[in-house]
Amino acid sequence: MLLSIENITCGYGHGPVLQDLSLVLEKGELVCIIGPNGAGKSTVLRALAGQLIPSKGKIWFKGRDITGMSIARRGRQGLVFIPQGLNVFPNLTILENLEISGLLLDDRKALKAGIKRVLGRFPVLEKKKNAFARELSGGERQMLALSRSVILEPELVLLDEPSLGLAPIVVDHIFDQIQEIAQNGSSVLLVEQNARKGLSVSHRGYVLELGQNRLTGTGQELLNSEEVKKLYLGG
Repeated sequence: MLLSIENITCGYGHGPVLQDLSLVLEKGELVCIIGPNGAGKSTVLRALAGQLIPSKGKIWFKGRDITGMSIARRGRQGLVFIPQGLNVFPNLTILENLEISGLLLDDRKALKAGIKRVLGRFPVLEKKKNAFARELSGGERQMLALSRSVILEPELVLLDEPSLGLAPIVVDHIFDQIQEIAQNGSSVLLVEQNARKGLSVSHRGYVLELGQNRLTGTGQELLNSEEVKKLYLGG
């Protein structure tokens, strides 16, 4: 077991968003969380990343209780969070963004090798490596955000809405990269508004509603579920 959330209650000060929520993730899994707006999907990732501390319950990572651990210490333990939206430094170049992404690496040689891997995997970033991140398209920015996992090779990557606002052809490319990240040894916990796409690439999925688990199963089981089809897949 790589990750275990045990009955956490968590919110933003005006009442809990998550209520007695539990989920698990095995080493090597790609797991997707879906659900309606306001269900608490992104709150799960923020709690795991250390941006929010649960008022109740425990979070275990690699057998260690990380419930009150700082964001930086979680990063050094091998847990990386890639939020939606503002997930790059727009006024820095691509190369500068990549160098900052590797701050958790003590070995400069490892950072250099990681940047080389990124530029090899994303030719468009290689071509524009001296351009400012603000000049990139939405898809290119998401590639730059994903590069953190390529450089750091963490044990767990938390991804919040990676397809948000992207064209379908770009979404396909981003999900190819997410699958490659998982195949290269990092487990992935993904929150995704494109439920069909997210579940189609995932080993397992969770359906959240009002801060609690409503359904769980393999990605294919949830795609085939009549309830999921009706509520979240448009038919």
